[in-house]
Amino acid sequence: MSTLEATVPLERHGGPGGSSAAPVGLPTRKDRNRAVDALRGLVMILMALDHTRDFFHFGAMSFSPEDLTRTTVALFFTRWVTHLCAPVFFFTTGIGAFLWLGRGHSESRTAFLVKRGLWLVLLELTALRLAMNFSLRDGPVFLSILWALGWSMVALGFLSRLPLRLLAVGSVLVILLHNLADRVTAQNLGAAGTFWTVLHQPGPLPLDGVPLFVAYPLIPWVAVTAAGFCFGPVLGLGPHRRRAWMVRLGLGMIAAFLVLRAVNVYGDRFPWTTEVPGKTWLAFLRCTKYPPSLDFLLMTLGPALLLLAWFDRLQFSSTGLSGYNPLLVFGRVPLLYFLLHFLLIHVLTIPFAYLRYGRIAFLLDPLPSFGGPGERYPSDFGYDLGVVYGVWVLVVALMYPLCLWFSRLKERRHDWWLSYI
Repeated sequence: MSTLEATVPLERHGGPGGSSAAPVGLPTRKDRNRAVDALRGLVMILMALDHTRDFFHFGAMSFSPEDLTRTTVALFFTRWVTHLCAPVFFFTTGIGAFLWLGRGHSESRTAFLVKRGLWLVLLELTALRLAMNFSLRDGPVFLSILWALGWSMVALGFLSRLPLRLLAVGSVLVILLHNLADRVTAQNLGAAGTFWTVLHQPGPLPLDGVPLFVAYPLIPWVAVTAAGFCFGPVLGLGPHRRRAWMVRLGLGMIAAFLVLRAVNVYGDRFPWTTEVPGKTWLAFLRCTKYPPSLDFLLMTLGPALLLLAWFDRLQFSSTGLSGYNPLLVFGRVPLLYFLLHFLLIHVLTIPFAYLRYGRIAFLLDPLPSFGGPGERYPSDFGYDLGVVYGVWVLVVALMYPLCLWFSRLKERRHDWWLSYI
């Protein structure tokens, strides 16, 4: 499961409190960074494809799309292309935090990030669980992307007070070296194993009566968020210099991924193999997301930086037809999009199930793809990949008018609560 991928919009809105000076290297400005919005909007659209697959594809009910013994090339890449989403969300959350500091807000950085971070954790346990399960009581509790984004923001609220170069070196070192801890397991740590599950090893947490599962361990994601914050000053450079930075870093990360993955000694918990005939190249690309390995982050953030350089060159306008560009529209309201698109996809399973089976009561239980009781679902529940893509297009089309309206509302008004949605 790839449960979501979104963030509170950090580029706007402050509140009463202390003062924050604009960061060095980034002039104070009121407009948003449209290239960052466009990149975030692109991954929002891709994210909807992955979650549509989670709810609609027949294979999602019983096997991973990256299980090389059962997957197809089309299914593998349907999942693989969406790996771009989570790293971009965390990285742009860090960028957004840096840009927010340059807007002249009065609220302190720590207070801003801690409050928004804890809000995301609360939404993970309430709104997202309701969208996934149609219930706040039934089904497992997944601590996934909103939970990890929230705690990453809380951590950044304190880490951002370090000298920027020190934070940059530290975040990069964690990204490079955290796979050295792969051999440490929660089972070997006794009572401290719970903390290790939260920090680095996905797995269940002991909680009486409630199945609780950590899907997004925090250590690598906090480092990616901090790295995004440290990347912020690049956006304050002149157009040619900042694009050169993006392209060089992006190409360098892709090259590093190819070399590390080819050597096949370090960088991922699971080395690639030739055991499945005809799918060695898929094994090469199948990197570990939970937690994100060094190879996984290089494989995703490298192309993301190249896309950011391309979007920066396009110079999106905030008026005319460009102002209605879906990339900008979705990228400006990521949290609203995330929560509502998840609910919409789940709701759409109802008419599809009724037309096919003539009954829908089983949908009140969590889907098998989200840990629900498979025996309560029809044995043939799910649809082929063509239906998944069709529903994905429908979801994005239905989300667009609402997101456009809300993005316009946020441009017109500056109510404090808008910074939480």
